[in-house]
Amino acid sequence: MITNQQQIQHAESSAMKIRRQSQLLSAQLQSIRERLYEPEAAKSLKTFTSREVAALLGIAESTLRQMSLDGESAIPDRQDNGRRIYTLHQVNQIREHLAQKRPNEALVFLPRRRAGDKLQVVAVANFKGGSAKTTTTVHLAHYLAIRGLRVLAIDLDPQASLSAMFGYQPEFDVDENETVYAAIRYDDRRRSVHEVIRRTYFAGIDLIPANLELMEYEHETPHAIADGYGRGDEIFFRRLSTVISEVEADYDIVLVDAPPQLGYLTLGALCAATALLITIHPAMIDVASMNQFLAMMSDLMGVIEKRGGTLSHDFIRYVITRHNPNDDPQVNVVTLLRSLFKDDVLAPAVAETTAIASAGLENKSLYELSRGVGRDTLSRALESVDSVNREIFHHIKNVWGR
Repeated sequence: MITNQQQIQHAESSAMKIRRQSQLLSAQLQSIRERLYEPEAAKSLKTFTSREVAALLGIAESTLRQMSLDGESAIPDRQDNGRRIYTLHQVNQIREHLAQKRPNEALVFLPRRRAGDKLQVVAVANFKGGSAKTTTTVHLAHYLAIRGLRVLAIDLDPQASLSAMFGYQPEFDVDENETVYAAIRYDDRRRSVHEVIRRTYFAGIDLIPANLELMEYEHETPHAIADGYGRGDEIFFRRLSTVISEVEADYDIVLVDAPPQLGYLTLGALCAATALLITIHPAMIDVASMNQFLAMMSDLMGVIEKRGGTLSHDFIRYVITRHNPNDDPQVNVVTLLRSLFKDDVLAPAVAETTAIASAGLENKSLYELSRGVGRDTLSRALESVDSVNREIFHHIKNVWGR
């Protein structure tokens, strides 16, 4: 006997079936988000203890406590047990206060871009799934913001994974013409980039979210080139760079999560970037895929340069992700990469750990987790991610002459 459900399924086209399943999944994801981020269904950032803040600032906890008692700079809240807790906004207030109070150590407390320092636009790219491209981007954004820098994160991937990590479900929270596409499109519906930048719950980080409308840029660009949008700042590979220059004064670092394919959006990201991070999972099939990515990218870069594009990166680094140092085949792959690419491979690697996977289930980075259950696992994972981010930040500071 055929049930009603089976009759419905037989009557459905493949497109109808996939659309229905997408709608079911979207509704469920929205329900999960509402449960995770009660009561307002929006993400919020954890607070920091006195010990954590002192470690971030590089001062003694007793100094921080005395500042609180003297009413100097931000005044923390107190928990029921009397312990002081600080928001990241308050931590940044203290950073600014200490930078003014101790001018000789200003760059230690507040390592922001100074007058004359070049805005760093860091593109994170690869077209092999599972290379932890978005995970790398969000952890780097959080790391930099916790250290007091002003970060703009641009989600260029139509799948919008980075947007989801910041609490935006694309089909519910990002409407038409609210992505970077709105600022780089070719018609009269183009908007100022200022109108599509969103403040996030994470102090110091702004976001331009993504959704499927970004694919429109891939479809429209060939027609735009044919219609004469092929010169100056109007050409497709300069449009993103031009948009970023409009907000250059507001940020220290721009992070771009590039799409997992070499389309017009990715080429725009490569041209806008001052630095490039290529994520790689150390498995031979991933390395073979990355090789194709590099070959295609070099060919397309050559075409862009012939059209007058300038591709100049302050540094290009390969980031080893999801690395298990006890896995001999992985160790062999890492050894191969280091022998071929030398110092272009970051010295530290992001370890494969359940902590990152568990955080990802809640759309969180390690920096958003409290040290409760699994404290040792989280500490080891943070040490790994911190080491990678610290070296990336070191390269950025080198560009700034520090």
